[in-house]
Amino acid sequence: SLSAGLDLPGRFLFATLTLMTLIAILVFIEEAVYIYRKIPSSKRSIIIWINAAAPVISTTSCIGMWVPRSTMFTDFTAGIFFAIVIHKFLMMMIKECGGQKMLLRRFENGRFTISTGPCCCCCLCLPRVPITRQTLFWLKLGTFQFAVFRPVLIFLSIVLWTNGNYVLNKLSPKGPALWISCFIGALTLCALWAVGIMFRKVRILLKCKNIIPKFALYQFIVILNQLQTTIINILAAQKIIPCAPPLSSTARGSYIAQQLLIMEMFLITVISRVVYRRKYHDLEPPECVAEEPGDKKQTP
Repeated sequence: SLSAGLDLPGRFLFATLTLMTLIAILVFIEEAVYIYRKIPSSKRSIIIWINAAAPVISTTSCIGMWVPRSTMFTDFTAGIFFAIVIHKFLMMMIKECGGQKMLLRRFENGRFTISTGPCCCCCLCLPRVPITRQTLFWLKLGTFQFAVFRPVLIFLSIVLWTNGNYVLNKLSPKGPALWISCFIGALTLCALWAVGIMFRKVRILLKCKNIIPKFALYQFIVILNQLQTTIINILAAQKIIPCAPPLSSTARGSYIAQQLLIMEMFLITVISRVVYRRKYHDLEPPECVAEEPGDKKQTP
C-alpha cells in the first residue's frame, strides 16, 4: 500500500497535508453556517459555492494523494466544480450590483470594454460595447457554456479513458486527448474573458464590497488549479521531473501538483473567510461610489 511504502518524513508530510485539508473543510463549514445565517437568501448560495472552491480542490487533491489510481476522477471532479464556480462568480458580481435590472439602470449609458484578458488584452482597437440586456446575456452565456460543456467533455474523457483511448501524456493529433484538451482550453478562455469584462466595469462601483480582493482570490484559484497543474504535468511528461522508484516521472509530477494545491488551497480558504465574512452595506444610494469617467450614472 501507499502508506507502507513511505518513510517517516513522507508519513509526516502526508499527515500534515491531510490535517490541513481537514482544517480547510472545517473552516468552510463554519463559514457556510455564518453565510447561511447572515447573508440575504438571494446571495447566499452563490457565495457558499464560491467559498467552497478552495476546500473542494484541496479535498480532491488529498484523495488523489492517498489513492493515486483515483487521480483521474479527482482531477475531473475538481474541474467540474471549478467550471460552475466561474459562472457563480460572474453572477455574484451582478447580484452585488443589485441584480440585473439595477445594474442596467446604474450603467444605462455605459459601455463594456472587451479588450481585456485573457483573450483580447492586446486588441485595443476593439470597440466598446453598450451595456444592454443582450450584452449581459452574452456574458452570462460565456460562463454558463463552460459550466455545461466542461462536465460533458470530462464525462466523455472518462469514458474514453476507461476504454484505453484517452491518455493525457500522449497528446497526438490522431488521439482524442489533444482535441478534447484544446476544446476545453478554448471554453475556459471564453469564460474567463466574460468574467474579466464584467469585473473591469464594476470594480470601482463594488470597491466598497471588497470586490478586488475577492477577484484576486478567484484569479489565484484559476492560476494554481489550471496553469500550475498543467505546467507540472508537462514537465513530468517530458521527464524533466525525474522519477524516484517506485514512482515514475508522471506519478511524481502528480504528487507534487496535489501537495502544492493542498497547501495553497488551505491558505486561500483561510483568507476567503476573512474577506467574505465582513459585513457590507447595499449599494443604496448608488452615489456612494464614483463611477468610471465617461459613464453617465443614473439614480435608481
